[in-house]
Amino acid sequence: MDTLSAFAMGSANRNNQMKVFDWDKAAQLIKEHQPVCASAGLAGDWEYTGGDTFRNGAPVPQDHTCTYLASTWATPQLDMDGEVIDCFVMESEKPDWNANTYWPDSAVEILVGET
Repeated sequence: MDTLSAFAMGSANRNNQMKVFDWDKAAQLIKEHQPVCASAGLAGDWEYTGGDTFRNGAPVPQDHTCTYLASTWATPQLDMDGEVIDCFVMESEKPDWNANTYWPDSAVEILVGET
């Protein structure tokens, strides 16, 4: 999506509640599916928002990737080895999470916890 279109979509949806990436759901799915690589991004805008978040059995360090995972109009998604699924919660459900949230403690605990 080009910058002007993204700006227009953001403006048209500015009063909508923010969708934020659901790190806990992603951790559970990664734990269940054991992908080689997982990425996260926004539907329709992966080129500018997506990046690797999990590789070779561990979270990718935040300073080794670039993601933007919240939007009023685009749906946050998880890509596990090519299988893309919607993966979000509304901001009101996780008020401490936003576009800058990256592998919160609750998600890491799911990854490393016992089954």
